[in-house]
Amino acid sequence: MSESHIPLPERLRPRDLSEIMGQDHLLGAGAPLRQMIDQGHLPSIIFWGPPGVGKTTIALLLAQAVDRPFVSLSALNTGVKELREVIAESGDLLTPVVFIDEIHRFNKSQQDALLNAVEKGKITLIGATTENPSFEVNTALLSRCQVYTLNALNDEAMKTLLNKAIQQDAFLKERYIQLEEYEALLQFAAGDARKALNLLDLIASTFEPELENSITNAIVVKVAQQNIARYDKSGEQHYDLVSAFIKSIRGSDPDAALYWMARMLKGGEDPVFIARRMLIAASEDIGNSNPNALLLAGECFRSVQAVGMPECRIILGQCAVYLATSAKSNSTYLAINKALDLAEKTANLPVPLHLRNAPTKLMKAQGYGVDYLYPHNYPEHFVLQEYMPPELKGTRLYESARNKREVEGEKLQQRRWMQQQQQQ
Repeated sequence: MSESHIPLPERLRPRDLSEIMGQDHLLGAGAPLRQMIDQGHLPSIIFWGPPGVGKTTIALLLAQAVDRPFVSLSALNTGVKELREVIAESGDLLTPVVFIDEIHRFNKSQQDALLNAVEKGKITLIGATTENPSFEVNTALLSRCQVYTLNALNDEAMKTLLNKAIQQDAFLKERYIQLEEYEALLQFAAGDARKALNLLDLIASTFEPELENSITNAIVVKVAQQNIARYDKSGEQHYDLVSAFIKSIRGSDPDAALYWMARMLKGGEDPVFIARRMLIAASEDIGNSNPNALLLAGECFRSVQAVGMPECRIILGQCAVYLATSAKSNSTYLAINKALDLAEKTANLPVPLHLRNAPTKLMKAQGYGVDYLYPHNYPEHFVLQEYMPPELKGTRLYESARNKREVEGEKLQQRRWMQQQQQQ
């Protein structure tokens, strides 16, 4: 294969850790990974970050830095049998670095096989995932790995990368490219270095060699719109389509919700990811206007895991329609955010004595739990007392939305408080 036929990201793949861009928090001077490598130590690692930020490359260079064999596997096409063969072939003298791309797609038995190998020191695992490893990776396996977050490349890093490509790549140098405008390239790339370089390569292939060629926003848009794949589940459209899907649910449009879901499924999106997003939406966008939404979304999530495609499309569709047609409320979403903000600002406030636990006589003697009124001893299991620190008396975090269920709950609460106040 001629070099011009090798994709540009591969032609420009860094050959040393010092060439990695945008990850100075891990690889810069004094950063955690840099210190480990300098000491010749490489633990098992999970890299969590968006696509195109260098997870695979960093894993390879880390293995090279500690002079260890490197084995690269993809969770998409590696079964338990292949995984065990790799582990069995690991040498006694040099522990291999086994890189697992998209590790979040490994099932329990695959992750268990990895766990045993990591525990016994047969391999050093480096996993890469675009999904939150707390949700996707076995807890026992996760506890034996260092989790490091990789950042999407910012605009300055992306500009540096593009200019480096134009200046150093032989194919691009023949086209005498001038980057007059960056905005469209940066927008289409969305922090993904691989996508930026592929688009630059695609644009350059439309240029004649030995002539001066300029790249403008208009040229980028024209080429990109003609060539962007229908759906790239690891790229920008992954985030765009799921955003459209969730916003359609929030906007109470079941038809649009089903359409965007179908687009994702046709593109090969993991149905568990879709179910997880609906689980979040059930609480964030529907909340206590219809608590059953969270129950249905939770059961949908479990059912999708158990059934799989193609049948789980029916379950996903049912849940999406239910959520889209349900009453909406973000009152608890706003309330918890307010509460977290307030908690950060007032972390020094002590718990009032009457609300403290008093398991010992000494604590009781110090006033712990004294004057606490047990609500179940009163009519309607309610009694008026202060539960906030005195400094925050009267603070309101939760404001009910104007839906039937929350309004009724608010009226009941107000009636109880008014009755108690009248009795005092």
